[in-house]
Amino acid sequence: MTTILTVTGFKGGVGKSTTAIHLAAYLSDLGDTVLVDGDPNRTALSWAARGHLPFTVADERKAMKVIQGRDFIVIDTPARPDSTDLKELAEGCDLLILPTTPDVVSLEPMLETASALGEASYRALLTIVPPKPSREGEAMRDDLRDNGVPIFEAMIRRAAGFQKAALAGIPIKAMTGRDRLGWLDYEAVGKEIMEILGNA
Repeated sequence: MTTILTVTGFKGGVGKSTTAIHLAAYLSDLGDTVLVDGDPNRTALSWAARGHLPFTVADERKAMKVIQGRDFIVIDTPARPDSTDLKELAEGCDLLILPTTPDVVSLEPMLETASALGEASYRALLTIVPPKPSREGEAMRDDLRDNGVPIFEAMIRRAAGFQKAALAGIPIKAMTGRDRLGWLDYEAVGKEIMEILGNA
């Protein structure tokens, strides 16, 4: 049985491709994983080309050749889907993941997205969260939760390690020292995903 995760965002610059790459890295420890790069910027393909990722990255136009029989498929989509696209994306996967940054500008579009998705299986994920003592991440998580938006408990901190990992073409879990801290966040999200899918 293949599990499909789709990562999409209502705007660029929210760590969508970074999230797709690191969730695929997490899942690759659990089974045979492929990341389908459907983002016009081809971020995942470029990341993989600079170094080595522990899973297959496939251009969406060639994906049919490589997705058969995989345990996990992670799909990185273009940003800014309209409400019809969103519903179709949600129906075509086991879990739709919506990275968003913790700022007031992102709150309204996230609520509109949640409204468009209705009862679909999705979760919002707070990314590029400023470090403590800032409480922006917690405040946004509470706001979304109060508005009935399903959201991951774990948040992805803003960390220089992601940029360094991208330049090296490796997942952040392959970094050392403080540069590796961001991996702990994606590990926590990965565990939540497995719990959600296990209970689905």
